Amino acid sequence: MYEEQFTKELSFIKDPKLKESLLLIIDNLPEYWFHVPAASTGKYHPEYAQGEGGLLRHSKAAMRIGQELLSNPSIGDKYTNHEKDLMLMSLLVHDGLKLGNPEEKYTRFDHPILMANFIKDNNEELELSSEDAQFMADVIKTHMGPWTTDYNGNEVLEPPKTKYQNFVHMCDYLASRKCLLVPFDKDNNIDA
Repeated sequence: MYEEQFTKELSFIKDPKLKESLLLIIDNLPEYWFHVPAASTGKYHPEYAQGEGGLLRHSKAAMRIGQELLSNPSIGDKYTNHEKDLMLMSLLVHDGLKLGNPEEKYTRFDHPILMANFIKDNNEELELSSEDAQFMADVIKTHMGPWTTDYNGNEVLEPPKTKYQNFVHMCDYLASRKCLLVPFDKDNNIDA
């Protein structure tokens, strides 16, 4: 259904089966993922991630940053092609349930856990092996990096521990930096 909106992103995934799984994941995300800003306050994300479609643009930017880094042999050669595909897929959908499911007014602090559980709980419908679903869940649930405590000081999230978790966090973090601007066209595609 959304294949045309993700032509470039799908081209980064080498395994045809994983490409199909990524489309199934996207098809099952709440509609708000395509429309809301990356942050309700605009405080923690660059201008391109604000306004209508901001979360989608942030997600595409995180994946593109991952692709650029993995294309560098001194970084990418540390991972198999399969691991690269799974990390890139995870980057695109890491915030897929940012406002919960059903949609709530504000960001759910536990959204990494919600998305990780969504992947694991629906792996068969998403045509993912249990190992691939677990890999994706592991990197998605830690994408917030060191920000693991909620607004009340409760430890809710796990920090990244593995090289895969750290990579996904790094790409998400870079996509949220105001000093790094990613150009987008009017159709929410990266214009570079």
